[in-house]
Amino acid sequence: MSNNFNNSRTYSDNLEKSSVKDTSDDPIDLDDVLPKIGEFGIYQKFLLWFVCLPACLPCGFCAFNQLFMTDTPDHWCRVPELENLTQINRKILSIPRKEDDNATFERCLRYSVNWTELLKNNKTPIEVNESWPVEPCFNGYEYNKTEVKSSIVIDFDLVCEYDVYPTLGLVALNVGGPIGVYSFGLLNDRIGRKKSFFACLSTLLLGSVMTAYAHEYWFWVVARIIVGLTIPAVYQIPFIISLELAGPNYRSFVTVMTCIFYTLGLILLSGVTYILRDWRSLALATSVPFFFYYLYWFILPESPRWLLMRGRLEEANNILKTIARINGKELPEEYTTKLQKQVLEQKEHGMKEKKSASVFALCRTPNMRLKTFLITLNWCASEMVYVGLSYYGPAIGSNQYMSFFLSSAVEIPSYIVCWVLMDRVGRRWPLCLSMVISGIFCIVTVLLPEDAETETLILFLISKCFISASFLIIYPYAGELYPTELRGVGIGASAYIGGLGLIIIPFINYLGTSNLVLPLVLMGAVSVVGGITALRLPETLHCPLPQTAEEGEEFGKDWTYKDCFACGGQRISVSESDSYENLDQLELTQAPSVEDILPDLQPVRRNSMRKLVRQASTLETQRDVDGNLKMTYWF
Repeated sequence: MSNNFNNSRTYSDNLEKSSVKDTSDDPIDLDDVLPKIGEFGIYQKFLLWFVCLPACLPCGFCAFNQLFMTDTPDHWCRVPELENLTQINRKILSIPRKEDDNATFERCLRYSVNWTELLKNNKTPIEVNESWPVEPCFNGYEYNKTEVKSSIVIDFDLVCEYDVYPTLGLVALNVGGPIGVYSFGLLNDRIGRKKSFFACLSTLLLGSVMTAYAHEYWFWVVARIIVGLTIPAVYQIPFIISLELAGPNYRSFVTVMTCIFYTLGLILLSGVTYILRDWRSLALATSVPFFFYYLYWFILPESPRWLLMRGRLEEANNILKTIARINGKELPEEYTTKLQKQVLEQKEHGMKEKKSASVFALCRTPNMRLKTFLITLNWCASEMVYVGLSYYGPAIGSNQYMSFFLSSAVEIPSYIVCWVLMDRVGRRWPLCLSMVISGIFCIVTVLLPEDAETETLILFLISKCFISASFLIIYPYAGELYPTELRGVGIGASAYIGGLGLIIIPFINYLGTSNLVLPLVLMGAVSVVGGITALRLPETLHCPLPQTAEEGEEFGKDWTYKDCFACGGQRISVSESDSYENLDQLELTQAPSVEDILPDLQPVRRNSMRKLVRQASTLETQRDVDGNLKMTYWF
């Protein structure tokens, strides 16, 4: 009996040592430390309210101020010989009227008459002869500057045969976005979050100042490409730092607040554009104040995750100690000890090479291939329609400034309602309904008469409200559908394809110059198709999420048509010990006690079990193989 007891004790001692060794060898995860030093304490709140959220302003300002730089006022041909007449008399005398509307003047034609000779030979008032021949505007244009005092259209005569040029400027802005996210993403990994943010800010300010002082159209286009490089990277970098330093249970709050503050920036922009009608002044007013953001150098921290990845232990430790001190907590000593041990091991044995997942892994098996296609389709449709409606807002209604204000304001209630619904009803049906309803209200505008401006505006606002909700859902939904090991590359691929889709949106909106509701119908059709296909995706609420590519292939493989009518999933109970909500009650390196160990049982607890969190309000974002949050093309 004594021998059995000694054998049992020897086994338990070995098992305890093995368990401690396995736990200590686990890589450091800051998500385990944050509950101990404060998931969302004073430090994180200060970072969110005074750094992350204000960083949304330059992105919104510089992405949409271009809509008002390219205002096209009423215009007609300039006739130098009639300069001594009043503007209305010049217009009546030299500009023919449209054949289908006798009350409207032509914009790109004038009478081909020798006005010098005609004025010289006629002492009586000249009567217009509608049979006179017409010709293009060889001497430029005159503009009605009652509302629009200045724009690039006026300064560079971008009307008639050049009226597509403002659209090309918007395309140039959208071309820069995916390039900038990729470039600043690489810079993020090379020099860190902090330095890359200020490099991004400097690029934005350079492009904005170049915009304000552009005296040639193509120079202005180059300036807009430079500005586009920083959108949305300029706010994603501090947003990512805020996400990394906030506990898992608060990341959805950070994300939703970022969306709301971004929208508040657009509302503020509508007021700025109403006050400033000169496009050069507007370019400066929406960029120069952000020079004050260089003061963030003294308060914006570097990402501890990035510092740990680079082996800069002391700097990461100091930041975490600062967070703990400001939050009124203490950084656990066992964490520092464990971290020091891992850094020493890295110095002795070197960094282990980790192989990144390939984008082709998303398409190797049929179910994953189908889900990847549907996620990307919905992402692209949601992003294209959302941004397209945002661009088209000033064209709807009689007052472009009020229309833009309203189209921005309707986003806020949709974010709040959507945030509540998606954790109760699920992800799939809210995504489907929001996209389908948005599309239907867009398409219905074709049934309205041409002069129904108010009715068209109301339908447009309802559509914008619903598509904004879908745009908030698709991001976390995609993160839950992709398995953990493919999540980063999956979200990145879907987001980039969605970003590339924005390049064609300005051309769709350009069709509105001939038919106001045509862009709405096209975007509505895209939204409806995307929403219907979302029903084929499996629901993720309260479902165990896939970790490996094999689990991702099996997840939703048994889908049937009956699943279309199911809202949410069956709630899976998670023990308190496996939840982040009670992680502060656990020790980072907790060895099992001898009394709890039975000689005939092997340790079966997986390390991943302690990573489980309540799924409600958990937003995933793109990560690299080291666990660092990545930038992606997502407004």
